[in-house]
Amino acid sequence: MAFNLKGRSLLSLQDFTNQEIGYLLELSKNLKDKKRAKIKGNALEGKNIALIFEKPSTRTRCAFSVGAKDEGGMPEYLGKNDIQLGKKETVADTARVLGRMYDGIEFRGFKHQTVEILAEYAGVPVWNGLTDQFHPTQILADLLTIEENFDKLEGINLVYVGDGRNNMANSLMLGSAIMGLNYTIVSPKELWPNKDLVQKAKGLTKDSKAEIKITDDPVKGVKGADAIYTDVWVSMGEEDKFTQRIEMLMPYQINMEMVKNTGNDDLIFLHCLPAYHNTDTINGQKIYKEHGVKEMEVTEEVFESKYSKVFDQAENRMHTIKAVMVATLGNQ
Repeated sequence: MAFNLKGRSLLSLQDFTNQEIGYLLELSKNLKDKKRAKIKGNALEGKNIALIFEKPSTRTRCAFSVGAKDEGGMPEYLGKNDIQLGKKETVADTARVLGRMYDGIEFRGFKHQTVEILAEYAGVPVWNGLTDQFHPTQILADLLTIEENFDKLEGINLVYVGDGRNNMANSLMLGSAIMGLNYTIVSPKELWPNKDLVQKAKGLTKDSKAEIKITDDPVKGVKGADAIYTDVWVSMGEEDKFTQRIEMLMPYQINMEMVKNTGNDDLIFLHCLPAYHNTDTINGQKIYKEHGVKEMEVTEEVFESKYSKVFDQAENRMHTIKAVMVATLGNQ
């Protein structure tokens, strides 16, 4: 069933219902099939799209750029030094200017309030490519990847291991609550998510019947997982916390022992990338010299194993982001 999402912004998955997210996932599959059949679309023909990046990115930038061009749109990258956003000009003023010139705006940056102000004042659809609080376009790709592997979302046991307060842990919790996945955060108590957000997520489970759990026990927490997920221990802007996070989170590293503790050989491993699975490959000799570790949140063995679906996830960023743009801005 198609839903009319024209003109809608995507700031958090809370903005959409279970049925609307389901529609976006179905549209993503259709667009993925079309892409693989080398069929060009025209749903975004004549649409100019601003891509605002306070934080650099590989997957988000490329997914929006390629996704827009595949459907005839014209994306334009605007880095933090390219425009006056929040410097000589207020976010609200920038939003009103860009809204007069562009048909849609993507924002990837720090404060969630920034993307909220953009959406309030731009007068065109605004899409959250990542903020400190939420990362909704990533979660859509994650949900599509899980569905492709298990042919369903409801009842799937998704376990997130690591920093339980970051934007990925938050967004996965909301996405799971809405779509009916049983979600467990496995994290040291110091890094548990905001209690208000947990209560909000639990409120969303009334319709989906999902379960939300939080534990600091990495052995019990992963038991029975269908999908196990992690993210970097130190987010952009937190580089001064490397030593503290390594000491705190090393017992939560996803390694083969943890994989075996799930008791599920059909398990899949997920990561939003980039990943510290081998610091030699990411110019990380400084990290190794200073902290004595070459692997952090996930080991090379797991990252390169049969369980790993991380590059399926990465590809699915493009298909799901394209679906969001087509659904909220497209000509059809």
